[in-house]
Amino acid sequence: MDVWQGSNDAAWDKAQEELFASGITDGLPVTPPTRERVGKMLEHCGFDGNEVVITLPPAFEAATWRDIAINAVMAGCLPAYLPVVGAAVEALAAPEFNLVGVATTTGSATPIVSVNGPIVAALGMNVEGNVLGPGNRANAAIGRAVSLALRNIGGAKPGELDMATLGQPAKYTCCFAENEAASPWPALHIERGFAKDASVVTIVGIGGSVEVVDSASNTPQDLAQTFAQSMLIAGTAGGGGHGLLGGGEPLILMPPEIANTFERGGCTKAQAKAAIYERAVLPLDRLSPAVRKHLTELRVAAKDGDVNSPLRVAHNADDIMIVVTGGVGVKAAYMPTWGGTTKAVSRVIRERG
Repeated sequence: MDVWQGSNDAAWDKAQEELFASGITDGLPVTPPTRERVGKMLEHCGFDGNEVVITLPPAFEAATWRDIAINAVMAGCLPAYLPVVGAAVEALAAPEFNLVGVATTTGSATPIVSVNGPIVAALGMNVEGNVLGPGNRANAAIGRAVSLALRNIGGAKPGELDMATLGQPAKYTCCFAENEAASPWPALHIERGFAKDASVVTIVGIGGSVEVVDSASNTPQDLAQTFAQSMLIAGTAGGGGHGLLGGGEPLILMPPEIANTFERGGCTKAQAKAAIYERAVLPLDRLSPAVRKHLTELRVAAKDGDVNSPLRVAHNADDIMIVVTGGVGVKAAYMPTWGGTTKAVSRVIRERG
């Protein structure tokens, strides 16, 4: 590897320092959001920069198309990415997502972006190997733009409204698309009631990610057992209610190879969810005495069913989300939803103004 052969741009260096000092970056270099760059992005999509898209928590500031475009430019987005970023920002503000909780908690919660439909191919999004990793401009820039918008429009700046104790790397960027062509099952947006040819973004509030590896199992039952046991994280006990682990809509990212093993074994996606749900049960005696006592007291006060019933990962099997994505191999991921009250939210992507 050699040094860049172009001319040194002192103005760029100065711009980076000024933008960093202004507090609107995420700590990494950004593309200066000049009037020309922002105007070109809005013009490409035909959006009125003054149009208010949504009022964005936690600061409840109006988010115009110009505001969203400014953050998209800074993140390194091409103009064609703006509609996806806008739809994601709109989804963030839905009351059921509870962005106030997700963005201000001391936990590590962060929104992640899942994309479905024809726009995935149109933008050249990565749906195969390293789908959650670096290397694809659309995936990386769209996720980063949403994160910057949450910071700069929504006001979720670390130490001010964002009070995360640790945070997580996905707070910089986390955007992926479903590998619909390689999946044996209906895509996420179809499950959620959208047309097959619709371009849709879905926002999920996650508390982290856990790699799930099972290279030995070749039946749906055995694979379901591995996924279920991987989802039993005692540190998420009590989230979203007194009987749940996490927030109640856990997300599984499943590579095509594993999804097809389920399918060959006679499992529809609904049946795969049910098999995992039935096995993902954590008895209270697996918890520390202090946590067990605390949960019992909460259940008694809320008259929340059997105080001794085990913890589950969701209220019912249908609440488990499975997205088929990634490349060759049997490495999956479990993305536990935030332990507060949050639900996944989907929005159609408006590609032209």
